[in-house]
Amino acid sequence: MPFGYAPPEQVMRDRAEYARKGIARGRSVVVMQYADGILFVAPNPSRALHKISEIYDRIGFAAVGRYNEFESLRLAGIRYADINGYTYNRNDVTGRGLANLYAQQLGMIFTDSIKSLEVEIVVAEVGESPDEDQIFRLTFDGSVFDEQGMAVIGGQSDAVAGRLKERFKVGLPLAQALDAALAALTEPGGERPPVAQLEVAVLDRTREHRKFLRLAGPRLERLLAAPEPPAAPPAPEEPPAAPEAPAGEEKPPAPETGPPTAPEGDIDDGSEA
Repeated sequence: MPFGYAPPEQVMRDRAEYARKGIARGRSVVVMQYADGILFVAPNPSRALHKISEIYDRIGFAAVGRYNEFESLRLAGIRYADINGYTYNRNDVTGRGLANLYAQQLGMIFTDSIKSLEVEIVVAEVGESPDEDQIFRLTFDGSVFDEQGMAVIGGQSDAVAGRLKERFKVGLPLAQALDAALAALTEPGGERPPVAQLEVAVLDRTREHRKFLRLAGPRLERLLAAPEPPAAPPAPEEPPAAPEAPAGEEKPPAPETGPPTAPEGDIDDGSEA
């Protein structure tokens, strides 16, 4: 027990402030829906220590904060998914169940331990249709938020979320969704991180069985260089309408046209020499 006495409210405030400071030192991670699934984007110079991972067939995981702490949560989630999928059915493993497991662990550690975990995580599950996609954001104290369409964790999350909302649209193609995510992660006037320092993955509903796929190398470069869709051609202009006659005036009659007539005078039929 720590020496002395402190009110429980003060202890909780101190733990929350400590965790928030640690999480804010990291760089933000963006999770958002696109036309064919869910996109994960994170600036990450390390090629071995991943912020984005696969948990199960249709479930992805993203985290910020202390690597050793969220890595232990990721491994616990994989064990939970494997055991339940093997014991019952693979369809019984859901993102909601995994989010509930993480919420219990985070809440218990935040309440009982002297030091709370300096982590913030996202659990995303891709469905058969965009309406069935689920994105859950979990904070260090075990709070769960059911996000609609997108989620931002870590770093300057409020500023990044504000920039992302300006560009987010339902049903964006993958290339445009990636461009919107990178624009949100880049501060105004700053330069986007190079391809080698990006960690990008998707949960693609069009893939068979395992939906998780990492995007790197030439494939990611092609997506970043993908041109914007061409604009629709302008509609042809209609010819100007003929001016109407002022009110009270009659239109001049159209000239009469009839069958052609012979010229006046005698007709030379060639009978005379």
